[in-house]
Amino acid sequence: MERVGGGGGDCCGSSSADPRSTFVLSNLAEVVERVFTFLPAKALLRVAGVCRLWRECVRRVLRTHRNVTWISALSADPCHLAQHCLVRVVAEELENVHILPQTVLYMADSENFINLEECRGHKRARKRTTMEAAFALEKLFPKQCQVLGIVTPGIVVTPIGSRSNRPQEIEIGESGFALLFPQIDGIKIKPFHFIKDPKKLTLERHQLTEVGLVDNPELRVVLVFGYNCCKVGASDYLQRVVSAFSDMNVILAGGQVDNLASLTSEKSPLDIDATGVVGLSFSGQQVQGATVLLNEDVNDEKAADAAMQRLKAANIPEQNTIGFMFACVGRGSQYYRAKKNVEADAFRKFFPSVPLFGFFGNGEIGCDRIVTGNFILKKCNEFNYNDLFHSYTTIMALIHLGSSK
Repeated sequence: MERVGGGGGDCCGSSSADPRSTFVLSNLAEVVERVFTFLPAKALLRVAGVCRLWRECVRRVLRTHRNVTWISALSADPCHLAQHCLVRVVAEELENVHILPQTVLYMADSENFINLEECRGHKRARKRTTMEAAFALEKLFPKQCQVLGIVTPGIVVTPIGSRSNRPQEIEIGESGFALLFPQIDGIKIKPFHFIKDPKKLTLERHQLTEVGLVDNPELRVVLVFGYNCCKVGASDYLQRVVSAFSDMNVILAGGQVDNLASLTSEKSPLDIDATGVVGLSFSGQQVQGATVLLNEDVNDEKAADAAMQRLKAANIPEQNTIGFMFACVGRGSQYYRAKKNVEADAFRKFFPSVPLFGFFGNGEIGCDRIVTGNFILKKCNEFNYNDLFHSYTTIMALIHLGSSK
């Protein structure tokens, strides 16, 4: 780069210089910016300190990188003792990511992330091993990045590399993914967290307002997860939280998971033995979304395809869109007569360029709902609050984050 800059001065001062090269070299910032578009975000942050010109070029380049990126991990060796495969793969792949993540949602399988063999019967060891993996992941992301991490019995993930890769339902085995959301103009993605307090049976309105769940006319989609769901009162608390904003014109999708592993927006250390509700809210006029429910009667490929046709009929733009699948641990291959990957394959059939992510959990949240571009809420059935909570079902969701241009 220094040779190009130096040559630019000589060329511009020479009467015999090629006019085309003179034009290019006299617009050095444009040349530098074009070269920088090929560099990943970590490299850009390093070169930004060279000079003011490079720093401004880095800023402009990062503003053009607005697509959601993901890192996925699947391990054939679940007995790896050093660290979970998601930690290893994120450490490697972040070097190649072109966006600067502002918000991260990661999910990992609970069996290997928590390391049950090491902590069986020892609650203190369980907390230690969970947090070690969580801290290792958090350190890999930029300090200003908000990280929300949960662990679940099973994972649904699209392999890294292409949006058209076949999504995988990993019911047993070491796996995980990290969704990296950059700053996107006109869109706010905010994590939220409510901890069950036996002394307070209701949430105060200001708690919901602070995280954009009420008094927010631009709220479009909410992903919501209850954790430590096996504890007494956990399900009731989850329903109480969701009831506070479920009657609004928003898309709701999620379910019950094993544990909360990371939430970097918290000022105090996490108590992973507590019971609570976490999630992400998506606000912005350009956000669109849709969900469909695959109920207990959906138990063959034909019925799964029919549900995907309903989701397709929502006409959600597929560019810059991500899919989510939240399924009961009682579904998967055993629900489809030993046939694997039925629901993820049905999704890919109708949305071949939309990556799919999610989990197998202990309860599902959602129903048939569509929010279109002009913010008209459509319901396939008359909405009833009790229709949001299910078991032995699957929720499929689409979230469109606007034009990527």
